[in-house]
Amino acid sequence: MRRFEGKSALITGAASGIGRATALRLASEGAAIHGVDIDDAGVAETASLVQAAGGKMTASRRDLTSRDACFAAVDDAKASLGRLDVLGNIAGIARIQTFDSITEADWGQMVAINLSAVLWTCQAAIPSLLETKGAIVNAASVAGVIGQAYTVAYCATKGGVVQMTRSLAMEYVDRGVRINAVAPGGVDTPMNRRLKFPKNIDFELMKPYVGRRGMAQAEEIAAAIAYLASDEARFVHGAVLSIDGGVAAG
Repeated sequence: MRRFEGKSALITGAASGIGRATALRLASEGAAIHGVDIDDAGVAETASLVQAAGGKMTASRRDLTSRDACFAAVDDAKASLGRLDVLGNIAGIARIQTFDSITEADWGQMVAINLSAVLWTCQAAIPSLLETKGAIVNAASVAGVIGQAYTVAYCATKGGVVQMTRSLAMEYVDRGVRINAVAPGGVDTPMNRRLKFPKNIDFELMKPYVGRRGMAQAEEIAAAIAYLASDEARFVHGAVLSIDGGVAAG
């Protein structure tokens, strides 16, 4: 499939995991990619992988914890690509901790990266996406649609992404741009492999969130993002697509 021939995409969190898989998938279908991440070596490696596979990708290092940085990331993409058809808001962090151990710094960082960066990047990109009748795909989570022990801050931010996506979809329902989200369950990514578990948690409380079907692969989430970003999803707007092996249905 070459669903993105002649189109350009900005992917945040492109250094690894779902962001890298999405950059590779969209590039394989013809998109020119600009990847952004705080991990400059990782995002450069993603660009090399895309180019080695015959695709086109440029990259820049941005710390998306401020409005100015989010707007600069969009400016980087437009300067590099010449146009913008797709915004994939994939950048995010996760942390497992008991509620009573959350610090102000923990909360501020989680909100800045998982929620505020999505808002500011959407705000920066939407004028260009209105011109191209483009698409936004935000990375939410199953943790944004169900309660999940030991991830209060993460759940709060991902629930915010769900409602932000729906609200933006309604505000722009008559404007041509499409705005959707994916809500993955557990995904086998470097971020999840690095998660640290406090010693004083009850692991029985966490079992339901992995699901009976185990972990998804990043490429499976990227395939769903590619569909939502493509013209095949012309009539999909304001959707939050669960990709969780049935966790949220339980």
